[in-house]
Formats: sequence, C-alpha cells, structure tokens
Amino acid sequence: MSKHRPNRLAETLKEEISQLIRVELKDPRIGFVTLTSVDVADDLSHAKVYISVLGTEDEGNASLDALNRAAGYVRSEIGKRVRLRHVPSIVFKYDPSIQHGAHIAKLLKDVGVSDETGKEESHE
Repeated sequence: MSKHRPNRLAETLKEEISQLIRVELKDPRIGFVTLTSVDVADDLSHAKVYISVLGTEDEGNASLDALNRAAGYVRSEIGKRVRLRHVPSIVFKYDPSIQHGAHIAKLLKDVGVSDETGKEESHE
C-alpha cells in the first residue's frame, strides 16, 4: 500500500496540532513545546505525535502528561477542522533528538571544534 496518504495526513496533523498547542491549549503545565514529527499508521487509525520540550526533564514530563491528557480534545478539534471519515487516535511521545543535538554541539564547543567550519577555533 502507498504511504502517500498517511504522509499527507501526518503533515496536516502536524500543522493543525501545532496551532492548537500554540493558540488554544491553556494548560500551564505545557511549556515551550515543539512538534518534531508525526507518524500515522497505514490504516490511518493511529497517530504518534513526537514532541520536544525546552526546559528541564520535569518540565518535559509535565508537558507530555498534559498533552496526553488533552489528546481527546485535540482529536475532537482535528475532527472539526479537517474533513476525515475517522479521526486517528493521538498519542504524544517524547523526542529527545533536539536535546541530543544541543548536547553534541556543547561537547564539540568544549573540545574547541567549530560547528560551522569543522576547523579548530583559535583561542586568542
């Protein structure tokens, strides 16, 4: 089966969910959240929304918990905004890739490698 439709739906969900988080969800536990990707099952019944949170691990866990509690509301709003026969169930998952990239950049900076040119920085 073609992955074209799940990919299109994933992009649409990413846009709509990011707008919902940014504008409509007013839970104070939700911090600075970035949607990194959305994976939609081939049968379009489930969607995993991967997020990254700027802040401490506790803030990230609180944001993830608040988003998973709001998943029903997010799903109902998606149903109102996007014309679908069946709206996929939504599960939020933590994606540590942005924090991992920042950690690698910090390590490179600590050893004196510039992340732009790959050459060693001069320490004058």
